[in-house]
Order: sequence, then C-alpha cells, then structure tokens
Amino acid sequence: MKTQVPQNELEVRMKQFRDRMDRDKPNWEIAVIFSKINQYYFTGTMQEGMLIIERNNDAVYWVRRSFERAKMESLFPYIRQMGSFRDAAGAYEKLPDTVYVETEILPLAHYQRFQKYFPFKEFKSLDMQIMAVRAVKSQYELTLMEQAGKIHRKVLEDRVPKLLREGMSEAEMAVELYSVLIEEGHHGVSRFSMFDTDVGLGHICFGESSLYPTYFNGPGGHVGIGPATPLLGSRERKLKQGDLVFIDIGCGVEGYHTDKTMTYMFGKFLPKDAIKEHDKCVDIQNEIASLLKPGEVPAVIYNTIMGKLDGELLNNFMGYGERRVKFLGHGIGLQIDELPVIAEGFNDPLTENMVFALEPKKGIKDIGMVGIENTFVVTPEGGRCITGSCNGLIKVDC
Repeated sequence: MKTQVPQNELEVRMKQFRDRMDRDKPNWEIAVIFSKINQYYFTGTMQEGMLIIERNNDAVYWVRRSFERAKMESLFPYIRQMGSFRDAAGAYEKLPDTVYVETEILPLAHYQRFQKYFPFKEFKSLDMQIMAVRAVKSQYELTLMEQAGKIHRKVLEDRVPKLLREGMSEAEMAVELYSVLIEEGHHGVSRFSMFDTDVGLGHICFGESSLYPTYFNGPGGHVGIGPATPLLGSRERKLKQGDLVFIDIGCGVEGYHTDKTMTYMFGKFLPKDAIKEHDKCVDIQNEIASLLKPGEVPAVIYNTIMGKLDGELLNNFMGYGERRVKFLGHGIGLQIDELPVIAEGFNDPLTENMVFALEPKKGIKDIGMVGIENTFVVTPEGGRCITGSCNGLIKVDC
C-alpha cells in the first residue's frame, strides 16, 4: 500500500475549494464531484461514486465500488456506501434548485441518471474553481512532483541514449522506454484533462515523424500505429543514422506528473541551421522560466516572448504548417494539461508553487521537431526546474 494522502492535506484542499466557491459563486449551496481525478484530489482515493459537498454540512463521499478499497486507502472522514444514486438521495431531504458540477467532463447520460433521484432544476459549472485550487501545489504535492522529475531526468538524459539502436522501430522504442520508466518508479499512466484524449506514453518520434499532423493539442506530431491509434509509436518508422529523435513524455509518482521533452542526434550531428534553431528554443525556455514569479501574468509573459521572436524563428514555431498551438507552457499536476496556461486570455497573476511545463519547439522540414520541454515551479526567484538541466540534442553513436 502506498502512502495515504494526509488527512490535513485533504482538509486544506476542501477548505480552499469552499473558500473559492464562496468568492466566485456566493450563492452556491451544493456541489457534486463525479470525476475520479477530482475525487482523488479531495478524498485520497478514486472509486465509482460521487463526492457531495454541501455549503453548510460536511462533505460526504458516496461509493458504489469499491467501498472496501475506499476505506482502506482514504483518510477522508465521511465515506458512505451506496448501491445506486437512490440510496444516497435518501440522505438529502431538501435540495436547492441548482447544483454545481464538472461540466467539462460529466457525460450528459450520467447526469440524467443522477438527476432522476436528485431532481435539481439546473446545473452550473465549478470547473474553474477546482482547477484554480489545484493549480497551487502544497509541499506534499511538490515532493511527489520532484520525485517524478528526478525519474524523468534520469530516464531521458541518462538511459534513453543507451536504448537507441539502428533499425529499431518507434513502437519498439516505446515498449522499451515504458519498461525503463516503470523500473525507475513511474506510476504507469499519463493523464490528460483534454476531452476524449488517449495517450499511451507520449510522442516517440524518429526524424520527420514528429511533424506529422495529429489531433493532439501540442506542437509535436506523431504518425502512430494508424488512424485508430494515432498517438502510439509507428511499427514502420525505423531508426537510421542521421535521424533526429524526439521524445515528449510524461512521468508520474503517486498521481502527480512532470512533463519533459528531450532530443537526440543519432549517428551524426544535425545541420548547423537546425542546431541553431534548437538553441534558440532553449534560450526561450530559460527566458520564460526567469519570468515565472508570483504576480507575473501568463498572458503578458506570452505576448512579451512572442513579441521578441523574429520572422525566421516564427516560421513553424510551436508546430508545423497550419498545425501550430498558441501557448508556450501549461500547468501540470494530477493531469499533464492543467490550468493556467502561458497564453493569451490567462490574466490572473501567478502564485508561488504553481507548476508549469514550458515547451518552446520548432518544426524543421525533413528533419523533425527541435526544441525542449521541462517542468518548473513558480518561486520568487523565477522558475525552478525539477526535470533536469540538459539542453537536449544529445549526440548518440550508432
């Protein structure tokens, strides 16, 4: 059994959520959490169930399966068993008209089954309130993310160069890389909040494969196995001398992730122009990191950095062709793509102990995606990197 989330940690999270709801939604009376990730955040376990948070009463975690496991794992004080929504509904005599739910991820059919026994007249969103609370990490959370960052650094900087061999496929590399990650302590999954997104491991790309178009909202691309599994390494693309190797993966410990991209030159150096563009991306990462201080505004950081870039660098920056993203970094924690984002529209000032993955990258025709990504903690001195200091483009002999 892994270490339980401390009870005081759960208490602080619940208080912070209630305070945020009081501030943003002053008329709220009841909120219901259905997603397993948010259940875990507030209770320390993830089961088939729902967490009901009343404004003026203790929150209750109603569990259908597995109640036994929930009791074993969680220090949350109020866990009750239910066979169906009907069982839980009997504990609530008078309901308000409005319930606050996770509108970004709650299926309509599931809500309708719930509403059959909890006849609310309307629902409203609490997504931004939860994400705002989750955005600022506690020392407990930072400790886990720092552990993930150490694994990430060791695997991508020290162990991957020894795995690369001529003739291996991207899919073979993905299998070997996953095995190494698990061996080093990775929790085994990469979780995203992005709707309907499956990511087995991440982007493991040889050469121009990293420029291939994909629905994934990131600067890199991926050929994948095929149309049904576009985010898994290709069986056909084999590693050859002169390839740029691009690996963009998450790593996690006890639910908490870091994000890191590392590049390698297999067999020989890339053209000088490509190396120059990569170095520019590293400089951009470092400049953004220097601005990750409490009080700085993500949108201002984004516009400041983008306003400095020359036309040559902007060509295929943060993507390739028409498939370019409009951000430079993203929050990270229980999911790899959390709020806030280093992008326009994010105008709330940064807070100490927010955590960001910064990923300036550039696509180069016939070569692939150069650039870098690391995970940084917001501090008064600027971003503190927890995933290593290597600048990438590691030279690997055949």
